[in-house]
Amino acid sequence: MIVSLIIMAAYLLDRLIGDPRWLPHPVIAMGHAISALEKAIRRKVRSDQGMKRAGMLLPLIVAGGSFVFAWGLLRVLAWIHPWLSVVVEIVLVATTIASKGLKDAGMAVYRALQANDLTVARRELGMIVGRDTQQLDEPEIVRGTVETVAENIVDAIISPLFYALIGGAPLALAYRAVNTLDSMVGYKNEKYLHLGWASARLDDVANYIPARLTAVMLVIAAWLYRLDAARSWRTVKQDARLHPSPNSGFPESAVAGALGIRLGGYNVYHGIRSFRAYMGEEIRPLESKDIRHTIRLMFAVSTMFVGLCLLGAAGCFALGWMR
Repeated sequence: MIVSLIIMAAYLLDRLIGDPRWLPHPVIAMGHAISALEKAIRRKVRSDQGMKRAGMLLPLIVAGGSFVFAWGLLRVLAWIHPWLSVVVEIVLVATTIASKGLKDAGMAVYRALQANDLTVARRELGMIVGRDTQQLDEPEIVRGTVETVAENIVDAIISPLFYALIGGAPLALAYRAVNTLDSMVGYKNEKYLHLGWASARLDDVANYIPARLTAVMLVIAAWLYRLDAARSWRTVKQDARLHPSPNSGFPESAVAGALGIRLGGYNVYHGIRSFRAYMGEEIRPLESKDIRHTIRLMFAVSTMFVGLCLLGAAGCFALGWMR
């Protein structure tokens, strides 16, 4: 029961204040640790096989270290006072999710589009995506924003809450470490092919269940908002596995089907054009309002997950499975 209450409090805390710049953030510390480890590895290791072995150590050190640090910290705080441990655990879990940050980023693009300022909209989008944004028109800016918000419903909200439910703040932080590793070294280019393979695979495994759970909840949210839930479900079944990521296609296809839009297409990365499989039918053109609709679906799904955690805990408590 207490874990579900911690999850609810952490989610509400994130919705309220997000990630204030003045507050030290664990992900920043993880990023520094990953960069330092990468430099140390590259100084010592030269062969491809050596890089592969080092790549297996990275998640063990960073994710394992995050878990052990959080577990030890909470144990010490519980020894001082149980409620001190609970409060700190709420804060730690809140740092692993980013519902407010995701909403703020999406709405910054939306407001720029509403003001007909494509220059600002491209700049705001460029802060949250890896693709080149300098030449994008309004529909492509909308597509990039919707895809990013939809994909990050899993990475930035449901997955960390899912692991917090299983293992509290230590496991949520371990997940965030895996996700940070994937974003920093999990590329299939020449530089990271061998060093980042294990981090990329582990991130795929970690998001497998949350991604599919998110797709189901997005379909339910579409029904609640009187969007096309049937088409959303059909699009998930038809298109989700066409995405190059084994997980990202699930939330993206669910959103595309619910809104009656088509996601995917050509993106440009560092001047190189790349095609991503289409998600959904192009029933109507993309519009700036689709950003707001996607954010609304994001909040519906995250609230739904927290509610399910509370209901499940209450049910177990009523049956006498929890004390």
